[in-house]
Amino acid sequence: MVQRDKYNILNNNCIMAEMNFGGVIENVVTSKEFSLEKAREVLKDEVIAVIGYGIQGPGQACNLRDNGFNVIVGQRQGKTYEKAVADGWVPGKTLFSIEEAAEKGTILCMLLSDAGQIQVWPTIKQYLKPGKTLYYSHGFAINWSDRTGVVPPKDVDVIMVAPKGSGTSLRTMFCEGRGLNCSYAVYQDASGKAKDKTLAFGIGIGAGYMFETTFQREATSDLTGERGSLMGAIQGLLLAQYEVLRENGHTPSEAFNETVEELTQSLGPLFGAKGMDWMYANCSTTAQRGALDWAPRFHDAVKPVMEWLYYSVKTGNEAQISIDANSKPDYRAGLEKELEAMRNQEMWRAGETVRKLRPEYQED
Repeated sequence: MVQRDKYNILNNNCIMAEMNFGGVIENVVTSKEFSLEKAREVLKDEVIAVIGYGIQGPGQACNLRDNGFNVIVGQRQGKTYEKAVADGWVPGKTLFSIEEAAEKGTILCMLLSDAGQIQVWPTIKQYLKPGKTLYYSHGFAINWSDRTGVVPPKDVDVIMVAPKGSGTSLRTMFCEGRGLNCSYAVYQDASGKAKDKTLAFGIGIGAGYMFETTFQREATSDLTGERGSLMGAIQGLLLAQYEVLRENGHTPSEAFNETVEELTQSLGPLFGAKGMDWMYANCSTTAQRGALDWAPRFHDAVKPVMEWLYYSVKTGNEAQISIDANSKPDYRAGLEKELEAMRNQEMWRAGETVRKLRPEYQED
């Protein structure tokens, strides 16, 4: 059971738990502090228009619908539109064009890609009448408004709930009865009720717990994490170790197992459950000694790169690179080529075979 250190009462009726994160006290919100019933009450008169059914859209829209909220989807015709139909959204009733959904909605959820949000902003802005709410799951468009051109009118609420994971994970965990942790922020409170709306929305999409942030902090930490330990750095680190093993005569299966498979299937679950020290404690003394000796060396080698990365994010350079690249008409085709090149790396082709040999995939 999670121990709440203390409770704070904010905005008259919003209760938040104080918890100790490594010696720093933070306010967090779960369904114990802000119930689903309360969330439904806060948003009972709202029409939630999910604009974009790509990565975050399906998970958030379906979770909100399953939790009893009034949700519609705005999506252009095409494969993604057909996916929405397959998920049970009904054309003309709960599935509309972006323009129709923006007109009907009272909470407009900008869940298009960052480049897509920039493209449709002139259209969306027309439908932001006084009293409406503009919702984001990423601080990109607002934080770098000088580059995106997204400047909301002053008479609307601007809020954010940012799931710390993919939309696919948000939906999968919701269906499993679990929640994905989310950060939340209020950028603009025109109604005086923006925080309650934000927390209600977070509970509605199935947040595990919510911690407070700002649009600026969310945007910079998110871009840093994606380029760093969550995606960019881990691919670079894994590939480097795999290459060194192969260059020194190890087979693909051995190199993959010692680089990726043991990490994802054995060690990752251990430190994910109880921390890095727990994982170390459950490994051999030889592994412990080597890891304790080499961790500082990797830290010292990598930290300057992380500082360089954070500077590039904070100054807006990474945002501009994304805007320029993702706005190109042939972006999707170019992206597929890059992903195909990664998919065809020997390491990941070896991984396909290794995964097939996992016990759960073996026939009796």
